[in-house]
Amino acid sequence: MTFALSPEHESFRHSVREFAEAEIAPHVAQWDKDHHFPVDAVQKIGKMGLFGLTAPEEFGGSGGDFTSLCVAIEELGRVDQSIGVTLEAGVGLGITPILEYGTQQQKETWLPDLVDGQRLAGFGLTEPGAGSDASATRTRAELDGEEWVVNGSKQFITNSGSDITSVVTVTARTGTRDDGRPEISAIMLPAGTPGFVAEAPYDKLGWHLSDTHPLSFTDVRVPSDHLLGERGRGYAQFLATLDDGRIAIAALAVGCIQACLDLAVQYAGERTTFGVPIGTKQGVAFQIADLAVMAQAGRALTYQAAAMKDAGAPPKELKQAASIAKLYTSEAAVTATRIATQVFGGYGFMEEFPVARFYRDAKILEIGEGTSEVQRMLIARGLGLPVE
Repeated sequence: MTFALSPEHESFRHSVREFAEAEIAPHVAQWDKDHHFPVDAVQKIGKMGLFGLTAPEEFGGSGGDFTSLCVAIEELGRVDQSIGVTLEAGVGLGITPILEYGTQQQKETWLPDLVDGQRLAGFGLTEPGAGSDASATRTRAELDGEEWVVNGSKQFITNSGSDITSVVTVTARTGTRDDGRPEISAIMLPAGTPGFVAEAPYDKLGWHLSDTHPLSFTDVRVPSDHLLGERGRGYAQFLATLDDGRIAIAALAVGCIQACLDLAVQYAGERTTFGVPIGTKQGVAFQIADLAVMAQAGRALTYQAAAMKDAGAPPKELKQAASIAKLYTSEAAVTATRIATQVFGGYGFMEEFPVARFYRDAKILEIGEGTSEVQRMLIARGLGLPVE
């Protein structure tokens, strides 16, 4: 069975690449230096229809497949990882939970602007002492008449405090189950709600263009109908969302690997030492050959998982494919940036060369949407091993 992209997907890839090279590439170095979140560029991405690729036409989307979204993320990520993750999180963590679990009224209220890319949404799960460990969640939401009252905090939340953020969905304790475990639900908090504060953005190692904030909630009141999905199912909903997100992050990682390959091939053909291009040296050529293997292997794993998603594969099989793709591509991306930086030598250590930016950006790929350790645990469980 082959997972080659269709001619339509390849044509779409070409269109996104043209856009990224024309609208993003000329500015991204300065944006990165300034830690600037480029609202205008994000909204142009929206006007291209990229935020609405998987959304139904009813809400302004194109009703396309998940594979197309991965293609778009890969191509944006090939130019800049921050821009790629803005799309990935905007769809996977912003739009998808509303689309999957929202009421018709919630969809009609929030999705049109999100799908159009003129507004962004985030999802707040992680806390200083809680992320994958839902039992450690400290944020609480209590019903007071017809309103939820939310108190607590979140950290590392993408698209949560930009000028165009419209809503952030957060997980919170809404009670206690019969077995004593916390009841975790998801509640939508509109930006600007009194008591909801997006704190100062993080000073991050990489992803300088990405909008990332800690959030605090002090007696934040929202109507009871801002519950997203079924009460007590918030964490389960988010885990299901993560399976898709891991495939999308794998696509982002493939974009990083491909960028390293492209940059290394070009530089090795132009840079000369002892009168010949460095690409003639086996020590350099073999490392670049390894980059080509990583790109092809990573792309195959990623688009196989995307094809499974589009084909409606059983959740257990999809989870395994998503974790394998995410684990391999994220770790390969970190290796690829190290190799590309080495090919560039001293210049690779200079911020004026893109490989330095990709080197900084790559590490988070092994952490976000589930660490490499979590992926290995999930893969081992999928094999039937009794790992804890």
